[in-house]
Amino acid sequence: MDFLEKVVAERRADVAAARELGAAEGRTQAPRVEPPGTGPIQLSLRGAIDSRRRQGTLAVIAEVKRVSPALGPLGPTVDPAAQARAYAAAGAAAISVLVEPRHWGGSREDLRAVRDAVAIPVLAKDVIVDPLQIAWARAAGADAILLIAEALDDAQLAALLADARRRGMEVLVEAHEAEAFGRAVASGARIVGANARNLRRPEEIDRGRARLLHSFVRPNQIFVAESGIESAADAAALPARVDAVLVGTALMRMERPGELITAISGVRRLARPPRRTPAGAR
Repeated sequence: MDFLEKVVAERRADVAAARELGAAEGRTQAPRVEPPGTGPIQLSLRGAIDSRRRQGTLAVIAEVKRVSPALGPLGPTVDPAAQARAYAAAGAAAISVLVEPRHWGGSREDLRAVRDAVAIPVLAKDVIVDPLQIAWARAAGADAILLIAEALDDAQLAALLADARRRGMEVLVEAHEAEAFGRAVASGARIVGANARNLRRPEEIDRGRARLLHSFVRPNQIFVAESGIESAADAAALPARVDAVLVGTALMRMERPGELITAISGVRRLARPPRRTPAGAR
């Protein structure tokens, strides 16, 4: 069992335990689709990235996390709200928040803290295998979620995409492997990401993944390069097709993370008009 398979099994067990506890307490654990206009106000991750691209710059999705599976704890103390405010002040287009508890040290409490602290889109980052996790993320204030193509078959990916869309949420579908990235693109997701980190072996980083995979991205899709970016030079070396970068570990290890966000946000891209999105798509 590789690392990703292990986390998938753990998250399935977590969901099963939550449903069992709910049944024992006489409560339903079935995800509920909220009526329009209820719950936290949602902001568009896609819109935030497109706005930067129209200005001819890279968008930065800045990540809040406590632990790196490859490097261990990223600091003696982490204040998610303060970290997110620093990111937003430096010009981050959106904030990614780790929710997975065992290997990234995340929680829904961290997600809530970030949502309350900033007025830009918030992405809940978890190894999602069940609609209940989407319901948890939505209740904690997430505007968007991450799905990992390697963790899901096509039917599961389609079902989770549909569930998120019913909740009015956007979805970033990521992959590291070429075959899985092809499935991510074909899923109909409006935001796709190439992860330089191999989640089967998290210590492995291949900064060439975006360059290898960018030609598969469809014209109406946002393309995000994830992981392995430690400088503005790293960001500038990415293919021109890249619309945004997701940066986590490098920011969490810096005393002044805003400096890196500002530098990456200054990397020039060819300005593009906004992409057309079919009615109802997220």
